[in-house]
Amino acid sequence: MTAHANPPLNFFWYLPTHGDGHYLGSDERHRPPTFGYMRDIAQAADRLGFEGVLLPTGTYCEDAWITAASLVPLTERLRFLVALRPGSATPAMFARHAAALDRISGGRALFNVVTGADPADLAGDGNKLGHGERYEQTDEFLTIWRRILSGENPDFEGKYLSSHGRGLSFPPVQAPHPPIWFGGSSDAGIAVAAKHADVYLSWAEPPALLAEKITRVKERALAEGRKIRFGLRIHFIVRETEDKAWAAADELISRVTDEQIAEAQNEFLNVSQSVGQKRMSALHQGSRDKLVIAPNLWAGHGLVRGGAGTALVGSPENIAARLREYQEIGVETIIGSGYPHLEEAFHVAELLFPLIGKSGEKSYGIGKDNQTFESGLKSKRTA
Repeated sequence: MTAHANPPLNFFWYLPTHGDGHYLGSDERHRPPTFGYMRDIAQAADRLGFEGVLLPTGTYCEDAWITAASLVPLTERLRFLVALRPGSATPAMFARHAAALDRISGGRALFNVVTGADPADLAGDGNKLGHGERYEQTDEFLTIWRRILSGENPDFEGKYLSSHGRGLSFPPVQAPHPPIWFGGSSDAGIAVAAKHADVYLSWAEPPALLAEKITRVKERALAEGRKIRFGLRIHFIVRETEDKAWAAADELISRVTDEQIAEAQNEFLNVSQSVGQKRMSALHQGSRDKLVIAPNLWAGHGLVRGGAGTALVGSPENIAARLREYQEIGVETIIGSGYPHLEEAFHVAELLFPLIGKSGEKSYGIGKDNQTFESGLKSKRTA
């Protein structure tokens, strides 16, 4: 195995605060999102060499902020990319929460701004705005939020939001504020990202298609006098051989029914207001026969799963090659996931990390003497 010649990618993992399991579209062998299970995934990611974890938001998820705060003292280096939904609370309140989490974690807080696309989910937060209006509100929200956290005068009067109070008594550790991550494929989403985001996050598409979007975001950011970095949200099914990996992919969707696919695709195409979600569905058009959309890029998750719908499937060598292709178009950070998330974190770290120049904590010696963090946990629990 040879190390990656380019600088190592930043590699994050995903915390499934909505539940986990071995099969998509089935409750068979389902794992509820208990705190103990989230702790196990976070601690494994911390030891295995992942830089951080992404915590999603939604009425179907455990609260991202409280979950992150509870896991901070149980981890050492791991950063927490916490979903933040403008419109569900005031910018001032979110600024106080963000500053507190950043201080408590010693500067390990990051924030993923999610404007939202599911009308029913948004209605639960009392947000009745349409697609374009939500991005206008997000622009105002981030203007105020950034000012408060940066110690600037927070006075602002907008169409949707206002702020005329005092600044923070307890500022964040990171200056001028904890980094902002943002995803959005519509023109309105890209405009907000270009103006406010430090990292633009996209679901994985074939590299040539994603390169076009990255170019659009770069150009819009330059027009704002800013530079922006890029992250990729994607699933992984990595095994020792191609045959084993593709067999695992087939097994993952073996319980999915045609009725579930039809219902999910109707939701994605006709109910969701997300342009990114529609781009995901267009990759496979709801067909089981069109799931391989590029070399090693598989859209099986997107048959029934909203959000990130694609995975890199294959041997460590081939997946490393695909990651280099994404790196060449400007991607610096990967946010990976896999079902179940605890086991797949080990597969990615043990099989893929050595090929892309990454390593975990020496005391657990990934790939060395057959000792992993998992065995370390077992010995501690039986001690």
